[in-house]
Amino acid sequence: MELSETVVTRAITERYLKKFLDCVELDAAVVGGGPAGLVAAYFLAKAGKKTALFERKLSVGGGMWGGGMMFNEIVVQEEGREVLDLFGVRTERYAPGYYTADAVEAVSTICSQALKAGARVFNCITVEDVMIRRGVVTGLVLNWSPVEMAGLHVDPMTVAARRIIDATGHDTEVLRVIERKADVKLATAGGRVMGERSMWADRAERMTLENTRLICPGVYVAGMSANAAFGGPRMGPVFGGMLLSGRKAAELILAEEEGGAKRRRKK
Repeated sequence: MELSETVVTRAITERYLKKFLDCVELDAAVVGGGPAGLVAAYFLAKAGKKTALFERKLSVGGGMWGGGMMFNEIVVQEEGREVLDLFGVRTERYAPGYYTADAVEAVSTICSQALKAGARVFNCITVEDVMIRRGVVTGLVLNWSPVEMAGLHVDPMTVAARRIIDATGHDTEVLRVIERKADVKLATAGGRVMGERSMWADRAERMTLENTRLICPGVYVAGMSANAAFGGPRMGPVFGGMLLSGRKAAELILAEEEGGAKRRRKK
């Protein structure tokens, strides 16, 4: 068979548009494709929620690809190892309470499992604004990342989402937009992003999980976004907290959905 370039073009365009249009209305939108975002997307999709993840860069995985200083190994504690075991990522005990894993295997496996669970991943897309109705964040305003990088004046488009997770890492990109443009207070001291503190791995790992929560109506924070939002320290190439945070964010959303369903049934 002789390949036709135009058929290839049609195939990519039609399939992508079908995938995108299917995600214009979502149960959950995850912003940021690092480990916390990917894990959250996996658990939400696995539970049957229509879930899409939007990543501004070409590749997902966040800082996990490079391990520590481009030594592509990561460290997790016992609880984090249990999450990697669930995904089938191989780990090796290094010392009591410390386990290592290949960073590339971890990212690629978690991403693959999230997609197979039904999550859709859209890379090279930036969230430049949000939609707010009656004090609740109800959707994302999207544009191509290269448009933002080039400073082009191109209008964005929107997707609606019942629940949103800011898993954008240190920059807390969704929260910064809300803080800058919306009359919505965040559930932090002073109602604003507090910003991350200097490295303290043990405290950061614990606070990442503690800070994973609903931060304003319609929006949850996970991963390093959670710590940066509430003024927690960074943790470096220890990724157990990221994995556990993604799972917790998904569980909180599912619990909220179940609670809402029960209330509706009682009526």
